[in-house]
Amino acid sequence: MDDKDVDFVVVGTPDHWHCKIMVDAVQAGKDVYVEKPIANSIEECNIMMDAAEKTGRVVQVGQWQRSGSQYMEAKKILDSGQLGKIRLVKVWAYMGHKKRLPPKPDGPVPEGVDYDFWLGPAPNRPFNPNRFHYFFRYFWDYAGGLMTDWGVHEIDIALYLMGATVPKSVMASGGKIAFPDDAAQTPDTLQVIYEYDDFTMLWEHAMAIDNGPYGKSEGIAFIGNNGTLVVNRKGLEVIIERDMGKRLMEPMDPVRPEGNALHNHTRNFIEAIKANDPSALATPITSGGYSSINAQMGNIAYRTRSKLHWDDQKQVFTGNKEASEMVLAEYHNGWEKPIV
Repeated sequence: MDDKDVDFVVVGTPDHWHCKIMVDAVQAGKDVYVEKPIANSIEECNIMMDAAEKTGRVVQVGQWQRSGSQYMEAKKILDSGQLGKIRLVKVWAYMGHKKRLPPKPDGPVPEGVDYDFWLGPAPNRPFNPNRFHYFFRYFWDYAGGLMTDWGVHEIDIALYLMGATVPKSVMASGGKIAFPDDAAQTPDTLQVIYEYDDFTMLWEHAMAIDNGPYGKSEGIAFIGNNGTLVVNRKGLEVIIERDMGKRLMEPMDPVRPEGNALHNHTRNFIEAIKANDPSALATPITSGGYSSINAQMGNIAYRTRSKLHWDDQKQVFTGNKEASEMVLAEYHNGWEKPIV
């Protein structure tokens, strides 16, 4: 952070470290590329968004789907009004390659690993290979499972195209249904219903299954009165509604992505740095913040088994102390929550 020759920082740590590193970086005058989800709590998301705004630094979030040509084409179609009123948005991730996580005993810290520093602000626990690299995402201390891992990608597109930020209410159902005896804490099967001002969003995820809605392993479906637009990393298609056999909109050809969205995303970051223009970013920190907040809300609803109503001014869940406490971040081992 003290090296004046360092222009920007890439944060690719486990989720529980993102907030501290990102805030330190922007306060040191660095621009930042922070991986998704931006944080492991709603409070940290707000801290990070405030830090970026107050410092004016360029902060790109690694939700690179926003740089995919098919998603931009989807926005044009939605903005045209051809689909009619969008009443429901479905977002999902069915991940067949994510299998059961067999329990393993605690063991010695691998040679060369500073485990205390790896834990950082997370609770102090014995080393276990299941809680370490890659698999950390299935433990609440460090991450939020598929809900935050994949959810932020898909939810980001949904919120962006619908012009939404946070829901009025959220409720969830699911659990460790496929693998009840594995080592993971996060659910392998989950459904979350979000209520916004004029539409509903449904999130679904499932591990060890690939055949999701519309026969696609991941995606976003915008369900309108005249037709449904389905978009994912492979492209988009429009399914037309009919009334007494009559099409309610003109047919549209499927769209395939052009170029490499991840390359476009990183190039966009560098160009925004050169221009010193945060407004030029494809996925600014606010977009990453709101998608992560929504994903965190889904996990909180699941963990409290409650229908939750969000008070955006007070940043609490109305009438639910347990859920509201989960909004806050807890820092351990002498590490302190960043102050903006």
